[in-house]
Amino acid sequence: MPERRISKSMQIGEVTVGGGAPIVVQSMTKTDTRDVKATVAQINALADCGCEIARLAVPDAEAAEALAAIKRKSPLPVVADIHFDYRLALAAIKAGVDGLRLNPGNIGEPEKIKKVVLAAKERGVPIRIGVNAGSLPKKADKKLSVPDRMVNAALEQVKLLESLDFDLIKVSLKAFDVPTTIAAYKKIAKKMPYPLHIGITEAGTPRTGVIRSAVGIGTLLYMGIGDTIRVSLTADPCEEVIAAYEILKSLNLRQRGAVLVSCPTCGRTEADIVTLAGQVAERLAGMTKPVKVAVMGCVVNGPGEAKDADVGIACGKGRGVIFRKGEQVAVVEEADFLEALMREVEKV
Repeated sequence: MPERRISKSMQIGEVTVGGGAPIVVQSMTKTDTRDVKATVAQINALADCGCEIARLAVPDAEAAEALAAIKRKSPLPVVADIHFDYRLALAAIKAGVDGLRLNPGNIGEPEKIKKVVLAAKERGVPIRIGVNAGSLPKKADKKLSVPDRMVNAALEQVKLLESLDFDLIKVSLKAFDVPTTIAAYKKIAKKMPYPLHIGITEAGTPRTGVIRSAVGIGTLLYMGIGDTIRVSLTADPCEEVIAAYEILKSLNLRQRGAVLVSCPTCGRTEADIVTLAGQVAERLAGMTKPVKVAVMGCVVNGPGEAKDADVGIACGKGRGVIFRKGEQVAVVEEADFLEALMREVEKV
């Protein structure tokens, strides 16, 4: 992989973002922020599945007022997501949030942004300049490409913040279109030193959204670009966190939970690998320790992949061979495939 871009380091609560720190996984609550109990419950669920930063929508004054109570009960750093009304950002800072996300395309007047920046500076609250392709500033030059307009919008806000002697800055440049997103991040990565939050916005439902996100986020990470990620799915936010870790694991950037290697099956397969792999995946889902498990179905790749895993099974007709750390440890009957394999996983 190319060398990773090293950005300036910052703290979001107790979480380090940038400066070569591990890439941080975050998500966004999908509850009504005004409902403190439901929002805290969702943040707790996110923490349990490995999320490290929680972002909350703040659509009105009532939601802003709820932030203080949510922050007191949250196990994760809380970032307030603000659009249109700069006064909500001021209220969020006062409530004690750990970070802000602002969209320069809809906050508007520099004087309003200045008031937010000065308040954030006083309390040491980082600000993410969040540019979306769908909500660029009206004054953006339409002759420029969308990536260039996105970069220019972000850099204009960076300069404004820097002019106020503020450098707790994080930047995102998101679009639904993957090539547009990649082009924008490539451009801005060379133009400023701040951490980059990467993602594909409005990526869709899990079936298609995970693929779109994996292509976009994965490409950027492989290029060495990105300090924190969010996978945006029309689904339970824990699905976003799971997908984020799978992207990171696929590039060997972070390891959390199990990696399942499973045979796609073909005409050589003599056991029900589809059912077995699904059952193993369900059993591994709650595991947080990194372990590589292989479920293989024929003599071509089966023994080799099974040996390469921490624990693996190479299934044949009616029987399977279980390997642990490359060594054969058992031959089991088909009825015992699942339980025998999981017993070895537990040992590891």
